[in-house]
Amino acid sequence: MCDNDCGFCVALKHGGPDIPDNDLIMLSSSSPASTTAHPPPSPETYQTPLSLLSLPQITRRYVFKTLSLCLAAPSLSIAPVHARGLFQMPPLRLSNRYYLVRAGESDYESLGVINTNPVAKTSVDSGLSEKGKKQTVRAALQLKEMGACDRNCWLWPSITQRAYQAAEIIASINGISRSYIVPEYSFLDARGLGAYEGKKLDSISEVYALDSISMKTKPPPITDGTPNESVSDVFVRVTQLMSILETQYSEDTVVIVSPDSDNLSILQAGVQGLDLRRHSELYFGPGEVRLLDADSIPVYKQPASAVYKCTNPPNCD
Repeated sequence: MCDNDCGFCVALKHGGPDIPDNDLIMLSSSSPASTTAHPPPSPETYQTPLSLLSLPQITRRYVFKTLSLCLAAPSLSIAPVHARGLFQMPPLRLSNRYYLVRAGESDYESLGVINTNPVAKTSVDSGLSEKGKKQTVRAALQLKEMGACDRNCWLWPSITQRAYQAAEIIASINGISRSYIVPEYSFLDARGLGAYEGKKLDSISEVYALDSISMKTKPPPITDGTPNESVSDVFVRVTQLMSILETQYSEDTVVIVSPDSDNLSILQAGVQGLDLRRHSELYFGPGEVRLLDADSIPVYKQPASAVYKCTNPPNCD
């Protein structure tokens, strides 16, 4: 059907019997030998055969459609890929192991005064008191006993002075390089208590009473720049933090160091699917260490009531 000297030929077939030889489109080879071996083609060579005029127009869509039919194969079973970074509370699983640590007592707390204004969070006055340093040393030794950093670990402290000081103590006692300390600049700020700023520490019980009514209730505002955050506000922050950690690390150990209790108690309640209005029942004392276990609550923190679950936080009202 084709001359032996022809580089290749393509036959367009439109169903039915084969297209006659004179309906073949001859495509000449581009080699110099083939172009010099034959005389220039006659004008008749360029005439389109009548049988090809009745064929459908050959378009890119037509070619792809034809190829898809020819290459059709049985569907393959592909294992689902688990998306990471789309963190929701409570999580189906955690990619890392987490330890929650509250920094030891601060100088302000040693005076019995509430201090949550982020403007002063890097001030020396927001650092650990002498008692707070001892509490933090005990926390660091407890982490060592728990084997938290046996295979190395990442320390994520708030940039708040007392929390970062606590991270440095933990790193020193557990033999962790300072390069593994990752300061967090906003998501771990102490909960802003608004008009309670500067009041006695005992008055925080009034805030927790408001929390037990609704997670959206904010402390009264104040004009000195101290935020007045609800439980829901803190929940958003700690959820964003966990989303970052679950995206950035895998099969690692992360020690989260917070300057206050509320960040940690709300985080633990969210991970365990508990009613966030009762987060204060998971209160962290200064220097307290806790493994963030999604399946259990420390015995000494078991709630008195069984009505404690919240499967869709922060919508627990």
